[in-house]
Amino acid sequence: MAKAMTKTQLVAALADEMGSDKKTAGAALDALTDIITKEVADGGAVTLPGVGKIYCRERPERMVRNPATGEQFKKEADKQVKVTVAKALKDSVNG
Repeated sequence: MAKAMTKTQLVAALADEMGSDKKTAGAALDALTDIITKEVADGGAVTLPGVGKIYCRERPERMVRNPATGEQFKKEADKQVKVTVAKALKDSVNG
């Protein structure tokens, strides 16, 4: 399995693809991250064409079990960030 791309590598690749400097590419990546974070935190969803959809799902209160002790306890309702991968990306990975 290939190593995950670091933010530095991503910024360098983005700068190369955009034909600009790393500072501009880093600012663009940070701005995109901020926009996605704000939208998903407010309960919205963001679709990145060709990549997928990022959204927040609310989970109800439920009973869970501690695997070490077997003790059951109630877990409060919470939110979970989900990503649905786009078909185009799946198809390009699978060949």
